[in-house]
Amino acid sequence: MYKYLFGPVPSRRLGISLGIDLVPHKVCSLDCIYCECGSTIKLTLERKEYVPHDRVTEELDHYFMNKHDPEYFTFSGSGEPTLNVRIGDIIQYIKHRKPGIPVAVLTNGTLLYQKDVRNELMHADLVLPSLDAASGKSFRRINRPHADLNIDNYIEGLMAFRNEYPGLIWLEVFIVPGYNDNKADLDLLQKSFKKIRPDRIQLNTLDRPGTIAGLRPASHDELQQIIDYWQLSNVEIISRTNTFKENISYRSDAETAILETIARRPCTIDDLSVILGLRISEISKYIDVLKSGKKIIPVRQDRGIFYQAVTRDMPE
Repeated sequence: MYKYLFGPVPSRRLGISLGIDLVPHKVCSLDCIYCECGSTIKLTLERKEYVPHDRVTEELDHYFMNKHDPEYFTFSGSGEPTLNVRIGDIIQYIKHRKPGIPVAVLTNGTLLYQKDVRNELMHADLVLPSLDAASGKSFRRINRPHADLNIDNYIEGLMAFRNEYPGLIWLEVFIVPGYNDNKADLDLLQKSFKKIRPDRIQLNTLDRPGTIAGLRPASHDELQQIIDYWQLSNVEIISRTNTFKENISYRSDAETAILETIARRPCTIDDLSVILGLRISEISKYIDVLKSGKKIIPVRQDRGIFYQAVTRDMPE
């Protein structure tokens, strides 16, 4: 059982992806109202070695020797990966050991105004930052940032990164109806896109429980209306991932694997079946055991019943 690696998991955008988690659960520079990982526990801009570099590379070495190559190595997880000061070293380690496998970084993009952060991401093949609002008011309302962050530095950091970074940038915009889908917000976002010049702009919306009540996902039609309004050629809607074609993520310790997975983000039984490569009937049996042991709880959402861990502690 790995502590800092998770998966491989099916990603909407990256296919079969091995996740690399470089910060403790919900250490982040934002506390987004829609975050599927839950509320931020430590809201911070402090960069340090949150998890040991050597422990991460040890797990990677074991994975390289014993597991199938994923389609991507992806820095993501339950917090902001660029808060870890060794992210650049680990990216270069992976590129040295597995030069044929692309490296992606999922980041909220808030720290890209710092030159050292931009430099550390230069060896990644793909960076996927986010920008949900281009006005200070909407930024604070949706993303609830650290007090020292402001929208101008945020956007300027994205622009600077575009000017320096030779790889691909896919900019994610998370649409929350009633929060950032009005004409004023959409117009400001469009102006920012033209300055940032991402290779793709990807619209996303709620698929799992957010951190506050009353949020709803945007419908496909609503997302398409936004695309039509912007009239930009590089905007797309992120579709739900397909199931595994091959059972490469089977875990014999299924109960622990379920807890490890939902400790990062709530999942339905269907989601867990896809992620863990187990039949729904098998997942259901483990879910019953974990519910009776009061280790997980169900949460009803529009897409079905999601399960989340009672404790945030990750299994060792």
